[in-house]
Amino acid sequence: MSAPPPSPSAYDYVIVGGGTAGSVIAARLTEDPGTSVCVIEGGPSDVGLERVLKLRDWLGLLGGDLDYGYTTVEQPRGNSHIVHSRARVLGGCSSHNTLISFRPFARDLDDWVAAGAEGWDNATVQSYADRIKCNITPVAEKDRNEIVRDWIEASAKATGVPVIEDFNAATSHGGGFGDGVGFLSIAYDPYSGHRSSASVAYLHPVMDRRDNLTLLLETWAHRIVFDGDRATGVEVTTADGERRTVTAEREVILCAGAIDTPRLLLLSGVGPAADLREVGIDVRHDLPGVGENLLDHPESIIMWETERPVPETTVMDSDGGLFIRRDTSDPRPDLMFHIYQIPFDDNTARLGYDSPGPRNAICMTPNIPRSRSRGKLWLTSSDPAVKPALDFRYFTDPDDYDATTIVDGLKIAREIAATEPFKSWIKREVAPGPGVTTDAELSEYGRRAAHTVYHPAGTCKIGADGDPMAVVDPELRVRGLSGLRIADASVFPTMPSPNPMVTVLTIGERAADLIRADR
Repeated sequence: MSAPPPSPSAYDYVIVGGGTAGSVIAARLTEDPGTSVCVIEGGPSDVGLERVLKLRDWLGLLGGDLDYGYTTVEQPRGNSHIVHSRARVLGGCSSHNTLISFRPFARDLDDWVAAGAEGWDNATVQSYADRIKCNITPVAEKDRNEIVRDWIEASAKATGVPVIEDFNAATSHGGGFGDGVGFLSIAYDPYSGHRSSASVAYLHPVMDRRDNLTLLLETWAHRIVFDGDRATGVEVTTADGERRTVTAEREVILCAGAIDTPRLLLLSGVGPAADLREVGIDVRHDLPGVGENLLDHPESIIMWETERPVPETTVMDSDGGLFIRRDTSDPRPDLMFHIYQIPFDDNTARLGYDSPGPRNAICMTPNIPRSRSRGKLWLTSSDPAVKPALDFRYFTDPDDYDATTIVDGLKIAREIAATEPFKSWIKREVAPGPGVTTDAELSEYGRRAAHTVYHPAGTCKIGADGDPMAVVDPELRVRGLSGLRIADASVFPTMPSPNPMVTVLTIGERAADLIRADR
């Protein structure tokens, strides 16, 4: 006699978060028509939502109704006013960010393996990167801006790095690249300008065709439900205000990102026991690493007014990238720049610079690929509606490596601005301004004007059995519990050097295989 079909509130797998990795896992698991999957997503669908799908409109999403907008606690050595945008929409941050796409570097994955992430070596991860369905391509010729072309030429002249036509071809299955400058690779459709996000690539083609895939949209997860040490479901509030439990017959998979995944664990009594007791949450499982190891890619900014209007041709107003390798003992770049083809004055205005800034402006943003500062996330209340505290501890590494990297970046940016053909575009330096010259002055400005490129990670890191701060094992299973897995940027033990979206997509692809292998 066959078993009865699952009820509408019971599924084989419940995925919390329909974002970058969650979209991949949902699509892959439901390739088997005998497997039922429910995705719990706090935001609406992106289907037909032009303001989301049109990549060039991404700036309009920041701070809006599709942005959770997490703030930081005071940063004594950095900018205390940074808002960490996290997306409230199907596709997650791949529906909200600029979709800059780099394969991870071999040496970054060597660091993962050394940190206890056995099985996450370069060859394995690159094989999963080969599976990614998003359309990743260098900025198309029709979208290439004249000022960015000149910036690329000047950057190569000023720094001696090569011009790279396709950063991902330079990485492929090898080690990566040490330095270079060029137009970025973006997950988009060059013909329409639409995103090729995780939801567009993985869910849109199947969401109306697979009866075994259920999307609970605008549904908020409050707590993981346990039976002993086994996760059996998720307590949610649906779009119409109904409070109910969605049952997982096999596994609950957390894909809510580096902020909301540890937040949900903590609200469910999984995390550092002392921290949980302090906010009145019963301790179900003492797991001290939850919320620790908070990582980011901090960056600062230098802005110039231009002699003439910046051409409007663009994919998403930040189409070029520059990588510098200062430390020749390491094969990876240790300084990155984006170029912004727009005034980017949110943080400089707080320092007394004119706001709005000049109408015609161009910016470079020196970025720290492997920041040495480490932060922490924690709860301030047992109320699920109260946002967690985020302390990135920006620029607090004991050797001052992070601040020194920013200072070096500002100096290099000035050298590029003094080099033709980019020099001919420059009218004057707006921020920090030509009067800011000493290392101490550049450090103070660079840290106070610092921002984020929205890459929080590391708060539920992968680690070996002997690592007391590891939250998941190399198969992404939460240590000490069963039926519970994590697959998102929170599992990073260390930060990948370049933009991490492809790495998150590979986590989704590999997680699907790990889940199927455990059946």
